[in-house]
Amino acid sequence: MTEPFEIRLETTLPATPEQVWEAIATGPGLDSWFMGRNEVDPEAGTAAMDTGGHREEAEITAYEPGRRLATRTGTAPDGRFMAFEYLVEGRDQGSTVLRVVHSGMLGDDWQDEYDALRRGWPFHLNTLREYLAHFAGRTAVPVFGMAPAGDRTAPEVRAALARALGLGIPVVQGARAQADRPPLDGEVVWADDERFEVRTADGLYTFHHSADIALMFHHLFGPKTDTDGAEAAWQQWLSTTLA
Repeated sequence: MTEPFEIRLETTLPATPEQVWEAIATGPGLDSWFMGRNEVDPEAGTAAMDTGGHREEAEITAYEPGRRLATRTGTAPDGRFMAFEYLVEGRDQGSTVLRVVHSGMLGDDWQDEYDALRRGWPFHLNTLREYLAHFAGRTAVPVFGMAPAGDRTAPEVRAALARALGLGIPVVQGARAQADRPPLDGEVVWADDERFEVRTADGLYTFHHSADIALMFHHLFGPKTDTDGAEAAWQQWLSTTLA
């Protein structure tokens, strides 16, 4: 049984409408703050996201450069689909208001899915803000990793990740995170019950955890970042941390 849903959000970003549009309506822009590896092709009318080898394709249903982008995935046999709409509006002093509408149909576990989406969006918009505030004009290499939690509970997974980064529990914003291999030295800029994010001079590093699995969604802005090498190194780090 499917259930309709809609999530509406609004945020003011420290960037021009042109910068915000580049971040939400191009593949390299989305790679710099959202999940996975992204493609946006307005001429073909298609968009796609690849996360850990899972590819989700969508149709571009509205494309007004600098103002509005909307996409919609195909409808699954059970009726599920996802639709996204981004509305961009410039404000004084170079700031921009971004409105996001995420809607569609969810499946049998719709309540849990909806709660996860509702909790995730404020984090994603904060990552977008961090990107525009600290890495504007640059594009990132997206790095994804995952490892099973084994017999650990969610708090135990969080503690293992925090310990490997020299962080205490609870993880708090403003704390200093450090690792040697791969190298990381930065500040915690987001922390909630499911994830925390670290900003360094050359990247945004997200560590997501549950009782089943740990995930990483990193955005690396180093000029010589090797995609495969960085992903392999962080995957090794995660696997060793949860071994």
